[in-house]
Amino acid sequence: MIPKVYLPESRTMITLEVRRREFLTPGFASITLGGPAVRDLVVAGNDQAVRLFFPREGQTALRMPTVSNEAWIAQLMLVPKSVRPWVRNLTVRRARPADDEIDIEFALHGDSPMSSWVRRAEPGDPAGIFDIGTMYRLPEHAEGQLLVGDETALPAILSILDGTPPSLATEVYLEVAATADIRTVEAPAGARIHWFSRDDEELRPGAMALDAVRGAALPSGRFYTWVAGESRLATTVRRHLVNDRGVPKRDISFFGYWRLGRSAPG
Repeated sequence: MIPKVYLPESRTMITLEVRRREFLTPGFASITLGGPAVRDLVVAGNDQAVRLFFPREGQTALRMPTVSNEAWIAQLMLVPKSVRPWVRNLTVRRARPADDEIDIEFALHGDSPMSSWVRRAEPGDPAGIFDIGTMYRLPEHAEGQLLVGDETALPAILSILDGTPPSLATEVYLEVAATADIRTVEAPAGARIHWFSRDDEELRPGAMALDAVRGAALPSGRFYTWVAGESRLATTVRRHLVNDRGVPKRDISFFGYWRLGRSAPG
């Protein structure tokens, strides 16, 4: 069985600042965070996840937790909302330790706290991260791989593709909210990317990617699957592969990044 998450042996709260912001498509933006403390982040995989701490609107400073273990949650919830930062889980899109920088891509959703912060972020604004490990682990026996996700998993999947060898047959199913968010991306020679756009707020996120996987010709031979996004997408893809396609459970990594109708705590 593939372990759910690989945690680093040691980790610490890291305080950085915004260096740049770029809008990639109408529904995606990238923020570059920088500072000498970037060197304290041990990048262990292509889907390196971090908790991102960022100020609420009107806050002039960032009050980071002071403990570098899971006790940070209790510590944070004791802080009054007037000075308590928001926190969200995200993937490091790229890390450049030599430049003391990391890039994080965001799927923008209306006026959510995170999307609002991204839109108003300016160079010099504070932000912090806390390492929460990696989840992608390609088994040695894999002859191919299947990557599936909605827009929230897009940064992680693109990062995984950055580290995928050209010789590995890779099928990628990516669903985004709108056609305008489909973009040209660099991919290894062995990868085929299938894009799907909902363009309809009535469609459940992940439903199009799920239907595509159900009707797809999957990689031949023994393959590894990494699927993430809305909870039902992740769990149903896994159930389909195991029950209908005979894929061993141990060859599947699946992660519900979020659940429709349930807001993130903060």
